[in-house]
Amino acid sequence: MELTNQDISDLVAFRRELHRYPEVSNEEEQTARRVVEFLAGTGPAEVLTGLGGHGVAMVYEGEQPGPTVLFRSELDALPIEELSEIPHRSLVPGKSHMCGHDGHSTILAALARQFGRRPPARGRVVLMFQPAEETGDGAVGVVADPRYQRIRPDFAFSLHNLPGTPLGHVRLKPGVVNCASRGMRITLQGRTAHSSMPENGVSPMLAVSRLMPALSKLGGGSFHDDDFAMVTVAHASMGEPVFGIAPGHAEILATLRTRLDERMADLCASAEALVRDAAEENGLRHAVDYHEIFVASLNDPEAVAHLRAALDAENIPHDEEQLPMRASEDFGVFGHSSKSAMFFLGAGVDRPSLHNPDYDFPDDLIAIGARIFMRTARNLLG
Repeated sequence: MELTNQDISDLVAFRRELHRYPEVSNEEEQTARRVVEFLAGTGPAEVLTGLGGHGVAMVYEGEQPGPTVLFRSELDALPIEELSEIPHRSLVPGKSHMCGHDGHSTILAALARQFGRRPPARGRVVLMFQPAEETGDGAVGVVADPRYQRIRPDFAFSLHNLPGTPLGHVRLKPGVVNCASRGMRITLQGRTAHSSMPENGVSPMLAVSRLMPALSKLGGGSFHDDDFAMVTVAHASMGEPVFGIAPGHAEILATLRTRLDERMADLCASAEALVRDAAEENGLRHAVDYHEIFVASLNDPEAVAHLRAALDAENIPHDEEQLPMRASEDFGVFGHSSKSAMFFLGAGVDRPSLHNPDYDFPDDLIAIGARIFMRTARNLLG
C-alpha cells in the first residue's frame, strides 16, 4: 500500500497540470480526458466516460466475488480568478481550483496506480471522477445515468480537504456532516411608470423591502438540532439603474439551508407563502424557482467504522470536531443507494480558506489521502 518516489513525483506533476487548466462545472471535458490519459496504463477492467456529463468511472475487478466499493472525487473548478504567484497557477482567466478538487482527483489517481499493480482480491473498486459538484447537479446526473446501475456500489467513500485543521488530521463522524441547501430565485413583476408619476405603475419596492427581512427571520433553531433552518439573502435587484423610471420588476436570490431534507421541504413552503402574500398585497405577479440543490449528506455508521479502522491502522489522528458543517456537498446523493461516508482531511492551520483566490491544495495530502482510501479498500476487498 505504498507509493514509490516516482509515483509521488508523477502524481504531483499531474495535480499541478490539473491546477493549470481548470474547468468549471459541466465544462470538464478536457479534465476528464487528462484523467483517462494519465491512468490508461493502470489496466482498469472497464472505463466509463460521459457519466452524468463529463464523469469518468474506472473499474478494477478482483478474481473472487465481493462487494463493490466506490471512491469519489470531483473534476470541476470554480469561476474565481486566481491571485497567486505559484509556478503552476491557473492559465485560464477567471477560473481556478480554489476548492482543491485537483488534489482530490489526484488521490484517486494514486489509487489507480496501486490497483493497476495489484487489483482487489475480490469484488470491485470503482474510482468515480465526478463532474459538477459545485453546482449540486453532478452526483445527481451520475446516479441518474442508466450506466450507473452497472457499477452501483455497496459502499461509497469520499473526502474533502479542510483548511484550518492541522495537516493530515481527519474529521469524521456518523450522521449529518453537511447541510441540505438550495438557491431560491424570486421574481416579482409589476408595471413600470415615469418616475414623476409612480402612481401609474405597480412597484415591487414594498414587497422587496418586506421580503428580505422576513425571509431571514424564517431561520431558527440550534445548528445542532434537526429543526435548524437558515435563510441568507444573497442578492436583490429592482428596476433599471436610471432616475427616470419607477421600477416594475424585481428579483431576490436567497439560499435556504437545513440539516435534514425533510426540514427543507417545510422551509421552502414557508418561504413560498411569504412571497405569495407579499406579491398579492402589492398587486404583483410572482414566480419562484430553485437552483443548485444539495441534499443533506449523512454518514452511514458502518461506512464510518470502516474509515475509522483504516485511520487507526495507518496511525492517522481523527476526531469529530467541526462536524457537522453548514456548507453543502452533493456526495449525499450516493448515500441514497449505498452505505456512504465522507471525511475531512486537514490541509493545514495557516492555509488560505477554500474558495479564496490564493488557495492551493497541499501536495503532501496526496499520499495521506491515498493511504486512507487504500487501507479502506484492502480491508474490505483484500
